Amino acid sequence: MLFNFFGILIYIACEKQGGIYLTYILSILIGYFAGCFQTSYILVKQIKKTDIRSLGNGNAGASNTTVSLGWKYGVLVGLLDIAKAVISVLLIRWIYSAALPAEELIFLLYLNGFSVILGHNYPFFMGFKGGKGTASLVGMIFAINLNLGLLCLLTILLVTVITDYIALGTIALVITFLLSTVKLDYGSGPIIIALIITLLSIYKHLPNIVKIKKGEENGLRKSLKLKK
Repeated sequence: MLFNFFGILIYIACEKQGGIYLTYILSILIGYFAGCFQTSYILVKQIKKTDIRSLGNGNAGASNTTVSLGWKYGVLVGLLDIAKAVISVLLIRWIYSAALPAEELIFLLYLNGFSVILGHNYPFFMGFKGGKGTASLVGMIFAINLNLGLLCLLTILLVTVITDYIALGTIALVITFLLSTVKLDYGSGPIIIALIITLLSIYKHLPNIVKIKKGEENGLRKSLKLKK
C-alpha cells in the first residue's frame, strides 16, 4: 500500500514535470544502476584477487564464472544476477502498479528489465565491458511473468543439457522469450524490447557459436569436470 501511494506521488510529480517520459527515465536509471552491480567481478576480485575478465572467455558473468572457477561460484553468481533483475523489476511494479494502466505498466517493466541487462553488459565503472545478460534476463522474465519465467528457465536448462553448450541454451531462451512476448500480446513496445534483447544476446554469443563450430568451445560437462 505504501509503495502504491509512493508510486502515485512520483507519477503525479513526473506528469507535472514532463509527462510519462520522466517515469520512463526513472525506470531506466533504476534498472541500469541495478545491473551495474557486477556480481562476478566483485566476487572474483574478493575471493581470487583477479579480474574475471582476465579468465576464460573474458566475460563478466555466470557462464564464464562456471567455466573458469567451477559450478559453485557459477551458481552463486547466476542467482545473484537473477536477483538484481527481480528486485529492480518488482520495485518498479510495486511503485507504479496503482498509477499506470496495465499496458503502460508492462512496457515499463520490460524497459526496466532491459535497462538491468544493459547495466550488466555495459557497466560504466568497468569501461562498459561486462557480461552477456543471460541471468539478468531470466530474473527480468520471472519478475514480469512467473509462468513465462519457468518456461524460459526450463528451455535454457534442457537445451544446455542436451547440447552441452550454455550458449545454445541461451539462444533458445531468448527466442522463447521473444515468441512468448508476441504470443502474450503485451503490445508493440514490449515486443520491440524483446526483439532487441534477443538480437543483442545472439550478437554477444557469436564468438561462442564460432568456437562451437570449430570444436574449440568447452562444453558444460567438461567445464564441470575441470573445475569443481
